[in-house]
Amino acid sequence: MTITTPLPDPLPLFPLQLVLFPDGLLPLKIFEARYLDLVSHCLRRGEPFGVVSITRGAEAGSNVEGMRIEAVGVLARIDDVDAEQVGILKLRCTGTSRFRLTQAPAQRPDGLWVASGVERIPDDEPAAVEEQFQPTVEGLKEAAAQLQSQGTIPFLPPLRWDDAGWVANRWCELLPVAMSAKQRLMELEDPVTRLRLVDEFLRSRQVLKD
Repeated sequence: MTITTPLPDPLPLFPLQLVLFPDGLLPLKIFEARYLDLVSHCLRRGEPFGVVSITRGAEAGSNVEGMRIEAVGVLARIDDVDAEQVGILKLRCTGTSRFRLTQAPAQRPDGLWVASGVERIPDDEPAAVEEQFQPTVEGLKEAAAQLQSQGTIPFLPPLRWDDAGWVANRWCELLPVAMSAKQRLMELEDPVTRLRLVDEFLRSRQVLKD
């Protein structure tokens, strides 16, 4: 179900060298003052922040001219906070809805990026996994089991093995492809098409067999 509550205006942004997917797990270690303030603000108001992928530059520092970010990102909900030591927070966040920047983001004097005029992108409609993609589901289950055996929690419950969009998103998190490719997959509006592209990639790499 698509969340319809208004977004914060402006929406605080966290540019990262990754692509967050809806329902994805996002661990963060926070120590910069601007992001400590962001966390405090979001927790106090019960609001999300926006995760956007960096296409050029880095999230460290405050070079406005040197950094470029994608126009489509994913809202992150803070689920857990651990004060590991003074001045450092460990967060566990969950990706929720996608959003689109309709205006260029601005950088505040403290270095935090914010965006106004942000619009939500509708969540994937539930779509059954077609029979031809069942090997893709089984492959994902095997990958998840292997990660769990290594002490890693790969996915957050509920595990929706029968939902095409959820399966596609979880595979996208694991695939060894360029960040730009993951971004385009995340932006796709049709979850079945996203799963089909993932399936084709896996078969091209012989991860799945016909």
